[in-house]
Amino acid sequence: VCPDCLAGVHPVRGKVCFICGERVLSSYAETDAHGLRRCPTCRRINRPFERAVAYGSYDAGLRELIHLLKYNGVRPAAKVLGRMLAEALTGLEPAFEQARFERALFDRATILVIPVPLYKAKRHQRGFNQAELIARSALKFYSARNRLQVVPDLLLRTRDTHSQIGLTSHQRRTNLRGAFAVPRAAEVTGREVLLVDDVYTTGTTATECARVLRRAGASKVWVATAARTLKLASNYAEFQPAGDHDAVDTLAEEQEVLAKAAGS
Repeated sequence: VCPDCLAGVHPVRGKVCFICGERVLSSYAETDAHGLRRCPTCRRINRPFERAVAYGSYDAGLRELIHLLKYNGVRPAAKVLGRMLAEALTGLEPAFEQARFERALFDRATILVIPVPLYKAKRHQRGFNQAELIARSALKFYSARNRLQVVPDLLLRTRDTHSQIGLTSHQRRTNLRGAFAVPRAAEVTGREVLLVDDVYTTGTTATECARVLRRAGASKVWVATAARTLKLASNYAEFQPAGDHDAVDTLAEEQEVLAKAAGS
């Protein structure tokens, strides 16, 4: 990823749906009885997850960064994406605190961090699960990491699935139906789960995984991804990096890491 492209990756700003994170037009930015902004889809249906958050829009430099990790095996990219995911997780902290309060303050049970799994053949071919690498990297940056526990083997992909590209919503759901399973439901029952993936596109994968986890007994499921597809083109607020020395230093370090990886 060129320095200019990496510098152009910014967090999603503006009005987004509180539930799924989709950008909403002002005319559709209605709030529910609890004062939460919901997109038209989330006003129509009940999602099996509480909320989905993402760091940035899945385009330009962020898309290139994810492709470097997934398709070129540039593993240092997971560190950059993990840092972004950790920043996105701050949006879930109030929900984490509320859930902790609801289960009693003395209950120190961790939130289970479950990466969206790959089918075993694809995992073997790629050599890693990008969602797991990003999740583990994120916890190194996340301040409340002691409350989260990565458990990559609690959700399995039981069969290979066709690419979702070009499929209708119904075809996407059919393609994924029965593709995931929780082999040890007792370890999920009554627990809160943070589902992690690299990209949230239509939400079909996240929805199916969350549905399976809830059926296995998970009390709550949240979703966090490094990137998310957004319907509108203007995805970013104005960015003023001049006064943010920490951000500039972090960006320089990440550019150096990726440059070394590309040259190796």
